[in-house]
Amino acid sequence: MNTNHPNIAIVGATGAVGQTLISLLDERDFPVNDVALLASSRSAGRKQVVRGKERQVEDLEGFNFANTDLAFFSAGGSVSERHARRAAAQGALVIDNTNAFRMDDDVPLVVPQVNAEVVRQRPDSGIISNPNCSTIPLVRLLRPLHDHTPISSVVVSTYQAASGAGLSGIDELRKSADRVLSDQTSADTDNVKFSDPLGFNLIPNIDRPLDTGFTLEEQKMLQESRKIMGLPDFALTATCVRVPVINAHSETAYIRFETPVGREQVVSLLRSLEDILVYDDGPGKVTYPTPRFLSDPNQVHVGRIRINPDDPCGLWLWLIADNIRIGAALNAIQIAEAVTNMQVQ
Repeated sequence: MNTNHPNIAIVGATGAVGQTLISLLDERDFPVNDVALLASSRSAGRKQVVRGKERQVEDLEGFNFANTDLAFFSAGGSVSERHARRAAAQGALVIDNTNAFRMDDDVPLVVPQVNAEVVRQRPDSGIISNPNCSTIPLVRLLRPLHDHTPISSVVVSTYQAASGAGLSGIDELRKSADRVLSDQTSADTDNVKFSDPLGFNLIPNIDRPLDTGFTLEEQKMLQESRKIMGLPDFALTATCVRVPVINAHSETAYIRFETPVGREQVVSLLRSLEDILVYDDGPGKVTYPTPRFLSDPNQVHVGRIRINPDDPCGLWLWLIADNIRIGAALNAIQIAEAVTNMQVQ
């Protein structure tokens, strides 16, 4: 790879994550030689501006990755399953944003702030996986907290925005909300992204149900957290809920440590972490972020930090992260930065 100026391909360039990846190349001044924009045949031929230059979206089906150094895949699991290993075999290092390969033994699952060292060398598969959009911000807090005081268990509930289902998910939320606001009595009949109408509603069902009674989304949070943190027995259980929010996933986490912890120590530790914004004005004052009014979409926002008064080992906190950036595109770019920086060294 030409580490100074790699050739890049963005698969799913017309989607929400693909569009954000394009923006982040500029925002982070990521060095590139050439950028190929790839999508399905339906989107081929569209024109988009990248780095001040107009480029045409190409059909993924016939694209040859032989001259591609980095390929970002954000077009859904079925697309990655069909094309990601082909791209890797042709020489590209694939950074995949889907669930297609996350638990494969030959594919690292990476959050650079937690386990960047696993990509010091190119994986044999040629693929690096981006974790789930709810897992990424959570493990960025859990790993340093566990290093400070070992964690015995975590109970997490997520409140996941419509954008987690892409641009079409946002569109479906808006249509559903419009029906309620216009007093339409007929039920939504065109739900595609969500199992129930999302407008003014909550849906405790994300991804497919499993025989355990959990959903795949909930299982992902457990399995991925264990793999990223390198803790195969880490105890975490989750409930994942879709909420009528356009963008930014929220989570509550109850973290139980093996020994008592101090609230002020936790606040100080979290404030010392890279790109973590802590909302805390001291004991007795309720301070928190909300998904609609995040001040910086490139940071994990943490508030409501409190010790369980009946259990000094128990800590509650509230976190929010932009799921398209922190939970997808930004983490992917940071993986690419980690790879290129390590190879330069």
